[in-house]
Amino acid sequence: MNKIVLVEPKIPQNTGTIARLCAATNSILVLVGELGFSLEDKYLKRAGLDYWEHVKWSHEPDINTFFDDLEKSGDQPFLLSSKAKRLYTGVKYTKNQTLIFGSETEGLSENIKNRYPNNLLTIPMVNPSIRSLNLANSVSIVLYESIRQNS
Repeated sequence: MNKIVLVEPKIPQNTGTIARLCAATNSILVLVGELGFSLEDKYLKRAGLDYWEHVKWSHEPDINTFFDDLEKSGDQPFLLSSKAKRLYTGVKYTKNQTLIFGSETEGLSENIKNRYPNNLLTIPMVNPSIRSLNLANSVSIVLYESIRQNS
């Protein structure tokens, strides 16, 4: 079962859309750090529709605790960054891959990226005027590549 980790997401509609994606793909959703919205937010619920009951999710409020525990587990996550050089299509995903995405406004901090320098991936931008894709789109692209490789 894949695990989608959102570090400090800011936009409830994105998180709701990703929750719905996690329900559809039987993936786990982990929200890490301070959220830019309330978990009671109507936009969060609306984007996830009535699928929230089908989502396996949790919220880890402390970023350092989450990443310390992740390192202790021995899990080798992939982290997505528009600044990475390695393409998301150029790696082999495991059946239980952890995929980590940063906030819509700031991405992942340098501190987090420095913890896993060999695990940074990017989705290529054909148009150099575009900085990045929407978070929910990015999660969809990479999650389905993992699923494709392991089907």
